[in-house]
Amino acid sequence: MGKIEWAMWANEQALASGFILLTGGIVGVAGQFRGWQFAAYAVAAGVFVCLLEYPRSKRSKGTSMARPGQYCFTVCVKAFGPLTRNYYVRAFLHAAVCVPGGFMLATVLGCVCLGIASLIYLGAAIHGEQWVPILPHKEVRKPMESMKNPPQNPPPRPPLEMRRKRVDDLEGAAYDNPIPVADE
Repeated sequence: MGKIEWAMWANEQALASGFILLTGGIVGVAGQFRGWQFAAYAVAAGVFVCLLEYPRSKRSKGTSMARPGQYCFTVCVKAFGPLTRNYYVRAFLHAAVCVPGGFMLATVLGCVCLGIASLIYLGAAIHGEQWVPILPHKEVRKPMESMKNPPQNPPPRPPLEMRRKRVDDLEGAAYDNPIPVADE
């Protein structure tokens, strides 16, 4: 069996929970619910989590698919160095960010999801994983040959006795059918 890459699961979970936290915060602020200040915090926390989690990490084995437009966010996240590269830091950061979201019903689902993502990141950190950026690489293309080589072997031909005979009269030029044909 292969080794599970926990950070991939944590990244997807944290990105989804960031969107859920953002949505719940917008609902809480727009509805002016009691304690709407927690909802305003949830909007800011949701945006922060989404920006932090949008760039995927490079996989240890296999191919890594980058998200569309990931490169700009990768540069920003990479600029913070070990604070964003280390999954212990991310686990405790997400755990701290999700706590105020638990005080309001509109944001409690995002809070729970972000707490789960925090636990998954903690598991990834315990297994020794860390965030490695997916950087764009230039594909080296070898120049295509403009002209293909001609075939080395001639095309297959029927045996000599099956080829059309070159005779001036029409009856002699016809094929000889080896199978007898009878009209009924």
